[in-house]
Amino acid sequence: MTARLEISTDRFLRNIDAVTARIAPGELMMVTKDDAYGHGLEWAVPAALSAGVRWFGSYDVASALGIRGLSPDARVFAWATSAAEDVAEAILADVDLGVGTSDYLRRVIDTAGRLGRRARVHLKIDTGLHRNGIRPEEWPGAVAVARRAEEAGLLRVAGVWSHLAEASDAEDDRAQGEFLSAVDVLRAAGGTPRQLHLTASAASWWRSELRGTLSRIGAFCYGVRSADGPELDGIRPVAALRADIVDVRDGRARIDIGALDGLPSNLVGASIGDRRSHIIRVERTWTEISAGEDERPGQTVTVFGADGVSATDLAERIDTVGEEILTRLSPLIERRYD
Repeated sequence: MTARLEISTDRFLRNIDAVTARIAPGELMMVTKDDAYGHGLEWAVPAALSAGVRWFGSYDVASALGIRGLSPDARVFAWATSAAEDVAEAILADVDLGVGTSDYLRRVIDTAGRLGRRARVHLKIDTGLHRNGIRPEEWPGAVAVARRAEEAGLLRVAGVWSHLAEASDAEDDRAQGEFLSAVDVLRAAGGTPRQLHLTASAASWWRSELRGTLSRIGAFCYGVRSADGPELDGIRPVAALRADIVDVRDGRARIDIGALDGLPSNLVGASIGDRRSHIIRVERTWTEISAGEDERPGQTVTVFGADGVSATDLAERIDTVGEEILTRLSPLIERRYD
């Protein structure tokens, strides 16, 4: 297979600089879900560390442990509700845990007690999205449980967090009000959360008044703009998907990548590269595109990248997001870093 994902470390570092400047004085928590959005965790973490990133966000404990293996000193946050054995590994590896239910809170406390170690948690308040999170009416009781565990040396409530729906400014304003009320309840009970994080990529970028001490940003660091969103100052795609032409005939060329490699078969008709070519059909191991008179076997075709069609441009064609175009690419496609 000639298909490869060419990844620019310099562009990645410049994106991080643009993001950190935008959200200052708050701090970046760089999200690394799905193997750093398909770019490769083992590349992304050391590169981000070199740019001064101190916080990493991971969906599950397994990925958080991968980050910990790459950096013994960074703060790592895993937000998925996890089984007791995973919780134990996280506590032993000094991973911060996102806690969004009272049951999970008790599981973390029980596990910390068995280990004789203090767990570090961020309590999640449900601000209306209903994507996990302790309901407001249950929040005071959960806070009381967490504070007792803190006083017993089993827990450290390091932060409060939530997700925004980002459906409208008014809805997000209401969510922020719920969030700040929850923080007040925790502080009134004697808690001292140092990390407050409510916003992900888009809200962190556009609505400074919603940011807390941390902003959870993934896509923008990798140069992936929001679907139906504008281009962002200082942010460009980090990765370019390229493949070689293997055959040309009758104004059509075949390139060496197909549906089994992760290219969505419903991209038929989509423009690629510099928009002079478009996809005609996607088969299992190859894709047919329109070709000019000068196209020859062995020439390289850019499917998406910084100079032309982006992953998000392709995603908008099939009503999805740029992250999906990247993360569904097969791990067998070579990642080339420069």
